[in-house]
Amino acid sequence: MAFTQSLLPFFFLLLLFFFLFSATRCHSSSIHGLLKSMGLPPGLLPKEVKSYNFSGSGLLQVFLDGPCLAKFDTMALYESELRANLTYGSLTGVQGLSQEELFLWLPVKDITVDDPGSGLIVIDIGVAHKQLSLSLFEDPPHCTASSE
Repeated sequence: MAFTQSLLPFFFLLLLFFFLFSATRCHSSSIHGLLKSMGLPPGLLPKEVKSYNFSGSGLLQVFLDGPCLAKFDTMALYESELRANLTYGSLTGVQGLSQEELFLWLPVKDITVDDPGSGLIVIDIGVAHKQLSLSLFEDPPHCTASSE
């Protein structure tokens, strides 16, 4: 009887750990939860993400049903597959995402949140670094099919 009573606190602690671990895994099981846990706003990627892979080396692959367009400050074109290296606060070496600037589609190269307190996100489109408000990316946008 005493042995069972001494194991009771251990059992409850183990049960508590299990529930906390399960809640954490569920929170980051979506791509938007993963972005948030890595210091990036969840609205960088559209709601229509079909699946994703995130390797231990930091390679992030995001899959959509097909190319689609979303609106932020300008239009963004997502290819059916987006690749990038994901580290805390940044997506580098981005492939499969372009942004419209003055009627031209320019590839997005890097996306960085250097200082979350600043409320700014930096998007490298090759010819320029755009600073935008993080509030533009709070919620995942809807993406409409594109023929490109």
